[in-house]
Amino acid sequence: MMDPSEFYPQFNDEIMRGVDQYIEAQARFIEAWQENLTKQADDEIITEGARGIADAYQIWLDASREWIEQLVAVAEGEELNPRDIRDVWLRAANDSSQALMSTAAFAQLTGQSVRDGLELQRQRDEAMQAMLETMGVATGDNVEEVGERLVELERRQHAVERKLDRLLEQLDNS
Repeated sequence: MMDPSEFYPQFNDEIMRGVDQYIEAQARFIEAWQENLTKQADDEIITEGARGIADAYQIWLDASREWIEQLVAVAEGEELNPRDIRDVWLRAANDSSQALMSTAAFAQLTGQSVRDGLELQRQRDEAMQAMLETMGVATGDNVEEVGERLVELERRQHAVERKLDRLLEQLDNS
């Protein structure tokens, strides 16, 4: 067993190393994301993305006009169901989201962001595994290995028990 005066400084060093690795991984993720934005921003993608933004903006302007028309109608004495007003904004939210999300630019950036996020998660998991191993704490890999060994030992034990039962049976029959 490690002396506490040696353990805690080592423990703190490992935690700080893990935090540093995590911060570095986050910085790499942000840099990759920014690089991806500029690298993949060819004219066609930029044009399509801008068109999607313009379409979404137009949808909100149309919803605002429709809402104002409804308010004017109410002011003139016409009855209006509050659900109709709500539906204008819900429809605008759905349509504008669809206008933005249906562009190749959005799909490309989302795909790259997901890949970068998964890579960051993998790096974080590796750093955490290394930190836990250094601290002497069992990791998921260690537990899996012990589990596999236990299953193998149990299988062998059953085989030995079956052979022992056969031997005992033969002794009883002789």
